[in-house]
Amino acid sequence: MNPLAADANFFNALIKADLPALDRILADDFVLIDVMGGSEISKTALLAALDSNQVKFEAIEPTENRVRLYHTTAIVTGRTQMQARLAGNPFGLSSRYTHVYVEQEGEWRLVTAQGTQIPPVLV
Repeated sequence: MNPLAADANFFNALIKADLPALDRILADDFVLIDVMGGSEISKTALLAALDSNQVKFEAIEPTENRVRLYHTTAIVTGRTQMQARLAGNPFGLSSRYTHVYVEQEGEWRLVTAQGTQIPPVLV
C-alpha cells in the first residue's frame, strides 16, 4: 500500500469510526493537533472519543492531496471539507492538513496529523 492509499484508509476509518482499522493505521505514539483549537490528542484519546460518539465524522472530502516520500517517511498534504458532530453539535469546516507517515513492519503508520482551518471567505 502506498501513503496516499493509507491516507484514504485513515479518512474512511474516521467516517466509519472503525476502531480496529484506526488502531492499525495509527502508530502507538500518534499525536493529532486538533483543527478546532490546536490541542494535542493522543491515539488513545482519539479512539476513546470516537468510541463514545463524543466526535462523529459524517463526511470528509480530501482534495489536492499529494505525497512527498523520504525513504521510510511520507508527508501527505492536502485540503479537506468535513462535516462532523462534536458532543452532538454539528459543524462543518474546510482545512489544510499535514499527515506524517512512517513505514513500520511493511505498513504505513500515521504518526502525526495537523489541520489548519480555512476560514470562510466573506463576500
